[in-house]
Amino acid sequence: MRMYLEGLDATRPKRGRKRTKETVAKRIDAIEVEMERAQPLRKLEMIQERIDLQEELAKFDTTVDIAALEKDFISVAKSYAERKGISYAAFRELGIEAAVLKKAGISRAVHK
Repeated sequence: MRMYLEGLDATRPKRGRKRTKETVAKRIDAIEVEMERAQPLRKLEMIQERIDLQEELAKFDTTVDIAALEKDFISVAKSYAERKGISYAAFRELGIEAAVLKKAGISRAVHK
């Protein structure tokens, strides 16, 4: 359940300009150069930006087998939703496709 939701989140297009592995690496290099002459407070901010960018760069090499995760999600989603009181609308708002919910046996019926 969790892995499918995290996989969807990781593969979902982000808002704004799409960054590539190359642009992220280029920004990391630029930060290294800028840090040499930065004031301590600015240097601290740049270190954090570099850490964030290194994590983003690592994600470029991570592949998510969303089909396999979806299959597992379908097998457990209905029982999970019933146990936790999760509605069809909540899944849809999170971005789960209607077809996936249908395969999982989760309907639009009002949930109590």
